[in-house]
Amino acid sequence: MRNAAAKDDKERREDGREPLRRRPGLRALPATEVGPSLKLTPWEVLHALGRATVLSRQGAGRGLAEHWGCLKYCQAMDGSSARYMTLSEEGLNPRRHYKTVQSGELGIGFALAVAEYVLTKRYPDHVVSIVDADIALQAGWALVGKDVKRRDWVQRRPDFFLEAWKPGAPSKVIPIACKGTHAKTQYAHTQLASASALVEAVHVGPWNQTPTLVTSTELLGQGGITVHVLHAPGDGSLPVTADAPDADHALDDRNFYPDVRIPGDDGEDEQRVSGFQVLPDQYAWFRSALARSGAAGLMGFTGGGQPTARYLTQRQGRRHFEGFTHAGTGIVQDVDHEIGGFAFVGTDHVFRLNGTRVEAFSGLEVSLFDHLRDGRVERYRREAYALRSKWRRTVRDQKEWEGPVSLRADGSIMAMRLLPELPRERRRLAAL
Repeated sequence: MRNAAAKDDKERREDGREPLRRRPGLRALPATEVGPSLKLTPWEVLHALGRATVLSRQGAGRGLAEHWGCLKYCQAMDGSSARYMTLSEEGLNPRRHYKTVQSGELGIGFALAVAEYVLTKRYPDHVVSIVDADIALQAGWALVGKDVKRRDWVQRRPDFFLEAWKPGAPSKVIPIACKGTHAKTQYAHTQLASASALVEAVHVGPWNQTPTLVTSTELLGQGGITVHVLHAPGDGSLPVTADAPDADHALDDRNFYPDVRIPGDDGEDEQRVSGFQVLPDQYAWFRSALARSGAAGLMGFTGGGQPTARYLTQRQGRRHFEGFTHAGTGIVQDVDHEIGGFAFVGTDHVFRLNGTRVEAFSGLEVSLFDHLRDGRVERYRREAYALRSKWRRTVRDQKEWEGPVSLRADGSIMAMRLLPELPRERRRLAAL
């Protein structure tokens, strides 16, 4: 990565542009943080991608577009417990710009699945949540439109925040930038260099004290799939104080000035540069912003609409989820299933893959869903934390679903299964 960053800096100077600020101290993630024990399934990758991007507002047909963002890769990956995961024959053949889209989106899925595993090992008594960085930051800083005060570095920001949380304890906040490519390793290094500038834009607490992750996922055809991960150490803690408002209270949009304070050397004055810095007097606010943005993502994953809108500010896109959605393209929280002894509520999509009918269900454990539906974020967190140790056994022991199941520590579930064919008479009527 260093060579790629140096080359980019040189080209920028030759063009009369300033070199990018990059996160200092980035280095390869130690093998001990991943090791041979990391095993991922395609549906776990799709679940991570779906949870991460469900608030991305991918079109007028909100539910269909945003859920299909991950489901369209159902047949793109191939693997078994005896070998490494690879792209399937179908996944190897996207055309034109779809190849770029595929590498970018699958890069997000793999990066977040690996990052969640790493952070769960670092903080074994915490739950790791995925929060869209744009959604969280928009509550405090204007990112688009006429209210943007500084456009240079405000346009560069990480893709997501990973929040490792435990009720009553400080949260750990880790910005992550996710890239993906179908090209060779050399281009992955270029992507890592670019991503190092994205994570430099956000600092929780003092400058250069926020732990970060940057990734590039190589989709190597028959050569398998490789996730390159760099990390930088830091604290990134959000303390919990007795007088701080909890996440049950709605947030209003703030207008923080987008700058970062870099301490001077040898008695020099500090430097102010563009970016986002969460200072100590903003810790309680940012904790609530992360928790409520995460709650919005969970509600969007289970069906969108008003339960999602209640957790978003106007600038974060509340209006988008308050609007009417046509029944044919929207999603509603009207489906429930019992899997592994737990009840889940959410939404489903039934579609065909190469002529085969498939059901995909996305939802949340019903008691946790009830808490978020009614605005009880702190209660949700306490009970989700208490349930976290039971999920793995639930997935392992479930038999009634008859298909792949992914269940995250936040209580969200994604499950797929094949459906029986409709009788010919019903197919003819459905086509009318």
